[in-house]
Amino acid sequence: MAIRNLHESTVYSLTLILKTLDFPKATYYYQLECLNRPNKDEALKEEILDIRQAHENYGYRRVHAELRRRGYTVNKKKVQRLMKEMNLQVTSFTRKSRKYNSYQGDIGEKAPNRLNRRFTSSIPHQKIVTDTTEFHYYEADDSGQYQLKKLYLDPFIDLFNLEVISYKISKQPNKESMMEAFEEAVEATKDCQFRRTFHSDQGWAYQMNDYQQLLKDHQIFQSMSRKGNCLDNAPMENFFGIMKQEMFYGKVYLFVVI
Repeated sequence: MAIRNLHESTVYSLTLILKTLDFPKATYYYQLECLNRPNKDEALKEEILDIRQAHENYGYRRVHAELRRRGYTVNKKKVQRLMKEMNLQVTSFTRKSRKYNSYQGDIGEKAPNRLNRRFTSSIPHQKIVTDTTEFHYYEADDSGQYQLKKLYLDPFIDLFNLEVISYKISKQPNKESMMEAFEEAVEATKDCQFRRTFHSDQGWAYQMNDYQQLLKDHQIFQSMSRKGNCLDNAPMENFFGIMKQEMFYGKVYLFVVI
């Protein structure tokens, strides 16, 4: 009897509170039922955690792509929301130095912007983009002290599938390294049935006579971004940004001779 009276008193108090707040009783019980339901996103959250443990610098876009690869059909915005709830935002994306700039003025002939930001292609090896980026690392000298050094990466990317078809790494920006990667890219794309286009910025290497002559010898169009406009070569900027975010920013690399 006492339990019944207590229950009736609780129901009366709840009714009074909801009436005072002008809060519908049906809405209250609906929200109460929702709290008791199992979390339908629990399995998805566990999968997201598994991906982040394997790839600690994956943002929501890369996580979404990996989920799709694993068979999950999920909206990109939902992945972003869940990662925000789980406090899984990427924090290592911080630039430690100024961006490398290969522009050294007018040292040769400039090409028009033939791509004009048309960065997609349904034909393999038809549109190729390239650029140079800089990495910092530390190397021990004869006295055992670590000195700051630099590495330069010259990749060539096919806009058909964003595949890196050739690249070279050197300790200084030089003609030989870039030309080796360039010649490999020309060879790798020679099976294209249509006239190819190689796109770059206005860096000194792409104004060289040797570079431009090899393009002419293989009947390849040359295309250049407008001066000071990084968006004209957005696929390369995006590639460098993601690569450095995932394996370079927030880390210190030491070169040690064993």
